[in-house]
Amino acid sequence: MKLGLIGHPIKHSKSPWIHQQFLDQTGIKGSYQLIEIEPNQFEENIKKLKQTDWDGFNVTIPYKEKIIPYLDEISSDAEQIGAVNTVVCRNQRWYGYNTDGLGLVTALKDNFPGLFTGGRSALILGAGGASRGIYYALINENFSEVAIANRTISRAENLLTLNQGQIKSYALSFKEAEERLSQYDLIVQTTSVGMVPVTDQQVIDLTHLKLGAVVSDIVYQPFWTAILKDAATRGGKVHHGHEMLVYQAKHAFELWSGEKVDVKSILSQFNCQ
Repeated sequence: MKLGLIGHPIKHSKSPWIHQQFLDQTGIKGSYQLIEIEPNQFEENIKKLKQTDWDGFNVTIPYKEKIIPYLDEISSDAEQIGAVNTVVCRNQRWYGYNTDGLGLVTALKDNFPGLFTGGRSALILGAGGASRGIYYALINENFSEVAIANRTISRAENLLTLNQGQIKSYALSFKEAEERLSQYDLIVQTTSVGMVPVTDQQVIDLTHLKLGAVVSDIVYQPFWTAILKDAATRGGKVHHGHEMLVYQAKHAFELWSGEKVDVKSILSQFNCQ
């Protein structure tokens, strides 16, 4: 099985290691390669890729939206989200999916099942590419409300169009989010704030964090981001970013291979330093 990842930059990606574990676990012979594509060479490289015999590949920033016109079919979820992170190649056709939000929700359900029993409220920090899939996944779960906070409120408001009215949802500024923080049971940090090398920053202040609230950061380098450290000191429950990475990879690999895989051993081995 020939698998890979396209994006820019991707040289520090953990995906090859994760998917090699899945290949070993299932006994499937194959490889997972990094395919670094410069932005000004995207179309040329994708057309070349179409002529080769890949079984599937992941798509990361900045190409999750740009890949869509080159696909033969796209799942209804990915179409609504407007972004693709997984492509299945079969019979000379490319099929697009989005496993990002599903990966985060699956990880949260395994760690904090009580969040999904009904009546809970969630806050998403950031309205960039990653937040679209996460917002779409959360509004399809059993939450009473899902809010989106962003520096530019209009960008957060654009995401609200994904909500077909099934639950309460609204946009607010980071300052408003700080002031209303005590009402949320789940906070998901989706921005790049706190990522290596600038690790001492966090997107909002957690002074009003609800006791026992779950704070999830999709940044996985460093393992302990500034906002997770802050949450832990204030009685919050923390959810580290590597889990979303591994679970979205699990769902992608299962689409490619048709085989179920277990993530527990991978999570325990994951280099979290």
